[in-house]
Amino acid sequence: MNGVRVLLVDDHAVMRAGFRMILEAAGGIAVVGEASTGGEGVAAARRLRPDVICMDVQMPDMDGLEATRRIVGDPDIPSAVLVVTTFDRDDYLFRALEAGASGFLLKNAGPEELASAVRVVASGDALLAPEVTRRVIERFASASVSGGSPAPAPADAVGAVGAVGAAIDRVAAAGLTDREAEVLRLLAQALSNAEIAERLFIGEATVKTHVSNVLQKLGARDRVAAVVWAHRNGAA
Repeated sequence: MNGVRVLLVDDHAVMRAGFRMILEAAGGIAVVGEASTGGEGVAAARRLRPDVICMDVQMPDMDGLEATRRIVGDPDIPSAVLVVTTFDRDDYLFRALEAGASGFLLKNAGPEELASAVRVVASGDALLAPEVTRRVIERFASASVSGGSPAPAPADAVGAVGAVGAAIDRVAAAGLTDREAEVLRLLAQALSNAEIAERLFIGEATVKTHVSNVLQKLGARDRVAAVVWAHRNGAA
């Protein structure tokens, strides 16, 4: 089957039906399965091995955050997890990142935004809703203004956004090239690899190489950590 293969995990049948209709109408996306609990979602992920799993948070049996942790931690499941929730809560956001989710989107997102998010995480990129990205940045960037530690957050969140605090001296001496600094600035604007390629008039494969170099030089686990570093160090 061609296109992006998606598994929907949500305890509301109406929501799953709506997501299915939106995604399949977008073209190039096929919904290959559905589950109504976190436990069913983990089992379906092992059986179907989809490209992307759209995961709700609050569900019976096992919540979506624990299901995400199990899926991402299973080397036999190649799926990327996109957490899609009604609840705009910091604890859900940071726990989802710590669990290994590739994206975090609110259910008030429009149809095109949902389909785009699925494609982005399927391509190996990370994605956060713009309002969520701002909160991640504010939480960790505030330390650079006050000279203190980041505002209190779940302990696991620090690992989820990379070694921004403890390794700040090392990443400050990373020595990015001009092009890598430009890519980092666009990452901080929540642009995908495809959007960065279009903006800079270069190939998407070249962008991926630059992003990989940026993460390596900054000692950042993921794109979110790189965005936090950019805002803390005036590179955004």
